[in-house]
Amino acid sequence: MGAQRLAKIEKEIERIKQRIAELGIIRPGSLTRQFKDPRNKRGAYYQVSYTHRMESKTDYVRSDSLAEVRRQIRDYNTLKRLIKRWVELGIEYSKLSMKRRLRPRKTQSRRG
Repeated sequence: MGAQRLAKIEKEIERIKQRIAELGIIRPGSLTRQFKDPRNKRGAYYQVSYTHRMESKTDYVRSDSLAEVRRQIRDYNTLKRLIKRWVELGIEYSKLSMKRRLRPRKTQSRRG
């Protein structure tokens, strides 16, 4: 069972690496729609808020860049999810492989 699970983990890690390689430009953040006059919902604009190097930042986003920024944020969140899974698999793999090495091997008895 252990060897089969190790092989499955290796395959899943390879799939994760492939998916990471397919990601485009990434950026963290939350994209929100704001209003210059919130009461009357006039003067809408978009901004992306994020934290980088322990500093909170906000950038304005032009409406013609919305799709691109959404894709970058989506790819960033995908990257985070994939890395989290990769770490989980790495821990499981490490524990299983250590257990396999620590198992006592069957020895043949000597009669003589």
